[in-house]
Amino acid sequence: MIGKPITGRSFGGCVRYVVNKQDAKIIAAEGVRMQNASTITHDFNLQRKMRPELGKAVGHLVLSWSREDLSKLSDQIMVERAKEYMDKVGIRNTQFVIVRHHDREHPHLHVIYNRVDNNGNTITDKNNFAKNVKACKEITLKYGYHLGEGKEQVNRHALKGNEKIRYELFDTIKAALKKSGDWKQLEANLQKQGIGITYKYRSSSNDVQGISFEKGDIKMKGSAIDRSLSYARINTQLNHNRQMQQQQEIRKTDSPSLADQLKEAIRQHGQADQVHLPTGGKGILETLLEPQFVAGPPDPMGDADIAKRKRKKHEAEHSQSQGISR
Repeated sequence: MIGKPITGRSFGGCVRYVVNKQDAKIIAAEGVRMQNASTITHDFNLQRKMRPELGKAVGHLVLSWSREDLSKLSDQIMVERAKEYMDKVGIRNTQFVIVRHHDREHPHLHVIYNRVDNNGNTITDKNNFAKNVKACKEITLKYGYHLGEGKEQVNRHALKGNEKIRYELFDTIKAALKKSGDWKQLEANLQKQGIGITYKYRSSSNDVQGISFEKGDIKMKGSAIDRSLSYARINTQLNHNRQMQQQQEIRKTDSPSLADQLKEAIRQHGQADQVHLPTGGKGILETLLEPQFVAGPPDPMGDADIAKRKRKKHEAEHSQSQGISR
């Protein structure tokens, strides 16, 4: 299961998008009338008036599962999982509506909730991304849902707002990390992409406790972007990269190149050649490179002429011997 937390300003626009979509089904609600989008919006806005200064009072969640989990997810079970998720991330004692959509191959639902709770208090959106990751992981492992393929498989073009920026940071940092052997190299590689690194230190010490990444006006903790981008995990990866670089340097130093091996083999053969082969003191390479006569194919006409001359010579010698004998 994966989640996508969103905050906004307009209940009307959010409710119309979620409720009026084709094949949308309201499967649960609390504190709002479910007749239609207008009544739901009216009830949300009525409670919102208790905190008129809160601009982004709209809470919106998208919870999705893999296609492999479809058989495990009835409407009732999806409602239970949505409520469990909300409790884990601190969305309690407030109005909400849960709507299931069927416009994708994978099962998913939308939750719209009021960030002004029933007592007029504000439901915080601080650390939404980190809390979202933690809650989704716990629920996925608890009920044995299919584990996703990771951020590499997410459709970037469908993302918006902070979620889009988060994935852009993830992709850029991961690419820079592969080319870095220490923190200075990582900082330099990220700086080229307009991303800065901020370290959080333990009080009264130089020990790094956490790390954040900045791009423009956006600042996100490494662990909020992805668990693999916490300070500890990045440090482990950099150490691994450095060890691999050192091993490659050692192999380059200890192992002669193919060209060097060939030169050495020719040198050794040349020395042996001068001692054991009748090449007039020349090395094997010089001998092999000397121009050599290569016999061509036999010439049938030339061979016939030679045979004819031999035959005439033989007949002449025979005639001469006969005359002498007489």
